[in-house]
Amino acid sequence: MDDNVEEIDADENEEVLERVAAIDVAKASGKVCVRIPGAKRRITKVFDVKATTNAIMALADELSDLGVERVVLESTSDYWRPFFYLLEARGLSVWLVNARDVKNVPGRPKTDKLDAVWLARLNERGMLRPSFVPPAEIRELRDYTRLRAELTKERSRHKQRVEKLLEDALVKISIVATDIFGKSGRAMLEALIAGERDPEVLSELALGKMRPKRAALREALTGHFDAHHAELARMLLDQIDGLEEQIERLSARIDELVEKLPGAQAPADPTTGEIGGSGGLPVLSRLDEIPGIGPHAAQVIIAEIGLDMTQFPTPAHLVSWAKLSPRTIQSGPRSHSGGTGKGNPYLKGILGEVASAAARTDTFFGGRYRRLVRRRGRQRALVAVARSILVAVWHLLDDPSVRFVDLGPDFYERRINKDRRTHDLIRQLQALGHQVSLSPAA
Repeated sequence: MDDNVEEIDADENEEVLERVAAIDVAKASGKVCVRIPGAKRRITKVFDVKATTNAIMALADELSDLGVERVVLESTSDYWRPFFYLLEARGLSVWLVNARDVKNVPGRPKTDKLDAVWLARLNERGMLRPSFVPPAEIRELRDYTRLRAELTKERSRHKQRVEKLLEDALVKISIVATDIFGKSGRAMLEALIAGERDPEVLSELALGKMRPKRAALREALTGHFDAHHAELARMLLDQIDGLEEQIERLSARIDELVEKLPGAQAPADPTTGEIGGSGGLPVLSRLDEIPGIGPHAAQVIIAEIGLDMTQFPTPAHLVSWAKLSPRTIQSGPRSHSGGTGKGNPYLKGILGEVASAAARTDTFFGGRYRRLVRRRGRQRALVAVARSILVAVWHLLDDPSVRFVDLGPDFYERRINKDRRTHDLIRQLQALGHQVSLSPAA
């Protein structure tokens, strides 16, 4: 056989299903295509179903009676959710597939009917990959964590509006105070809104570490803060306070939901059956041992990937799904790495924060960041650290008895090939015109 011929094994998951269904979903209805065996050839039925609970439940009964082996939905906005949840509750095997994986052949007419038929044909030939849809309890937790993230961003936007308002009023408190919404800054803002304009009086409201900065505060608080600034600032501060209260309520509810998750508690001792008796820890505590991950980040990670790692057979599957692995792009003899892709914005966002925190630590992740940032740049180094952290998370969730062990910041240095490194350094010095002679250290 030619050495240049590469053998590729057939996919073990290739299959041909006899009874399939596909639904091209929209907001008000779904176009359903059912393909089942007939007397002489396959029968294809295409019909519309309203996107209401009763209509979808009737569809579920019909598909179950026909013995449909798998139903495929295209992930169109959030319109797929009622179809997926209700059909899944009926006991049907339901796959959600990415829209970019099921595009029809270019140049063909595009209608909802043809899209549904095309989706069904791909389904019966096993040419689709299902998207990850977590179980109901994780979906509920995810709704809370995502809303908390959105409200936190909204709170930050309101704080930026307050600072912009102060700049308009020529009040430069933000150049003196690190946080203008701390106790000292908030007291000064409230006094300004109440009508106090004397910089001397306002600067005396400083507390703690702000007291020595009173002279600078008097200069910063000298401005033109008038009645309209006060009215707008009052509205913005009330919005911030309301968001603070809602975020606290969400955080308390998230704590309750995480505690109730199956598998979130400490594993039982295999010999005594006692919970945590073998030194096991709850999942949040085990994730908290990873540098950079705190309780908040651990909650978000669990909400986005769940606790059941059978959805991701290996760590590589998880980091690929999270879009933290660069793609290999080959064209002819040339091969290079491509971008990682967008992925889950909530998961990538929290992993970015975790990686930034871990990069500043004297740990394996910190050492890995400092090793990569010199030659690959900050952004790529952070992505590499985030990938390593997610691999550690997979192992901790896959085996509840596993505990995180830091490899140390000098992990790579301890495993370096000293002879090769010495040879490389000598070669570099010789290339610069130096003669090198070595003698053993005393």
